[in-house]
Amino acid sequence: GKVSFFINAKAKSLFHQRIKPVKLRWTQAWRRMNKKGKTDETTKKRTRKVAKFQKAIVGMSLEDIKKKKAQKPELRQQAKELAAKETKARQGAKKPAAAKAAPKGKAGGPKVPKNKGGAGAANPAAATKKYMGSR
Repeated sequence: GKVSFFINAKAKSLFHQRIKPVKLRWTQAWRRMNKKGKTDETTKKRTRKVAKFQKAIVGMSLEDIKKKKAQKPELRQQAKELAAKETKARQGAKKPAAAKAAPKGKAGGPKVPKNKGGAGAANPAAATKKYMGSR
């Protein structure tokens, strides 16, 4: 494989014994892992606070959203109730027309064949044994 050059026999011996450098206290790898040295860089990196940002939604501009937020909650509740009543009235008008349009008798969509026969139908364990072979 790879040609390796070692500083001394000690390093070579440990490498061939497959001893990880992180486990040896005198190596640079151990010092890095255990945060030894580097005393000058003690300041933590500052994380930037995320600024809140508002975007317009489909069907509503940013100004409309801001107006709605500024509105009193009572007014908003009234508007919500009014919208709910409107949709209920629409649903009520739609229902009788929909009931007449539906055909009488069995109301079923396309037929889906049932899984008949085969090892997987009754006993799933038997199906796995069939493919895996006897162990």
